[in-house]
Amino acid sequence: MIEFVPDIPRWRQVADVIRQRIKDGTYPPRSRVPSVNQLTEEFGVAAATAHKVHRGLRAEGLIYTEPGLGSYVSPQP
Repeated sequence: MIEFVPDIPRWRQVADVIRQRIKDGTYPPRSRVPSVNQLTEEFGVAAATAHKVHRGLRAEGLIYTEPGLGSYVSPQP
């Protein structure tokens, strides 16, 4: 679990951690990223917050979701 900064939304702080893990290769292209349930457990956030993390990363094009399978790191160009 991380210590959250009070003036930045928690979903942004969790997204920053996932973004860094993608950047440093912890989650390579086409690998699964943590599910909503896994994010709630690891970071102690609500499910709605974890959903915002996924939506934000999808909007940035960093991840994509395959219904019924999960969310994955987008392939690098």
